[in-house]
Amino acid sequence: MVPQRFHALIAAVGVLGVLVFIAIALTVKVFYLLTLYRALNRCSPESRAMDPTLVWLNFIPCFSLVWQFFVVINVAKSLGAEFKKRGIVAEEQPGQAIGLATCILSVLCVIPYVNCLMSPAALVCWIIYWVKIAEYSKKLVAPPLPA
Repeated sequence: MVPQRFHALIAAVGVLGVLVFIAIALTVKVFYLLTLYRALNRCSPESRAMDPTLVWLNFIPCFSLVWQFFVVINVAKSLGAEFKKRGIVAEEQPGQAIGLATCILSVLCVIPYVNCLMSPAALVCWIIYWVKIAEYSKKLVAPPLPA
C-alpha cells in the first residue's frame, strides 16, 4: 500500500503546478496588454480611438471575450490615424485582420471539442498579432536627438 503522505505529496505538487501555470499565464498576459497599452499611448490623443488604460479590462473573465474585439479594432484605428498623421506608410488598419482572427479563434476555443482544433490556431495568431503590434509601436517611438 502507498502511504497517505505520498498521496498528499502528489496533490501538493499538482496544486503547485497549477499555481505556477497560472502565474506564468498572468505574467504573459500582462506583457501582452502592456504592448497594446504602449501602442495606444504612443499615439497622440487626437489619433486615439480609445483610452490606453481600457486595454486592462481584458483581465475581466468572460467580459474579455467581447472586449478584445473592441480593443483590436480601436488599436488598429488609432495606429492607422497616427501613421497617417506622421506620414508613416502602413496598412489602413494596422494589425486588424490578424487581431480579429485571434479574437474569433479565441471565442471558438470556448466550445467543447472545437477548442482542440482552434486553440493552436488561436495561439499562433495571437503571437503574430502581438509581434505586429510591438513592431508598429516601435515605429511610433521618437527618433533619438542628434548629438
